[in-house]
Amino acid sequence: MRHKRTGRRLGRTTSHRIAMVRNMVTSLLEHERIVTTTPKAKEVRKVADKMITLAKRGDLHARRQALAFIRDQKVVAKLFDKLRADYMDRNGGYTRIIQTGNRIGDAAPMAILELVNYQLTVEAATNN
Repeated sequence: MRHKRTGRRLGRTTSHRIAMVRNMVTSLLEHERIVTTTPKAKEVRKVADKMITLAKRGDLHARRQALAFIRDQKVVAKLFDKLRADYMDRNGGYTRIIQTGNRIGDAAPMAILELVNYQLTVEAATNN
């Protein structure tokens, strides 16, 4: 039994799962929108909200904590400059999950994970 064990294992080893969540959080903060499976989106949302909360604190220790997890200085700079200002007046709930149905190949439930303030631009719409 998994009493007091939080989080989904997602069929991966611990190191693989941590690396995957790191990469997905980095991609989410960089592109502000990613497409993934629903269970992965629910796990990534937890960490992404914590990273935005760190950015709202804005001190040096919070920046170093974010760099320890994200490890991409450009994404951390965007998080602490642009995204911090966008979410400063918001008390949580920085991401949204939109269910998109099942994937064709294996019928996995798919979802779009995006930041709440995400705006689809004309340029991005033509690329998709």
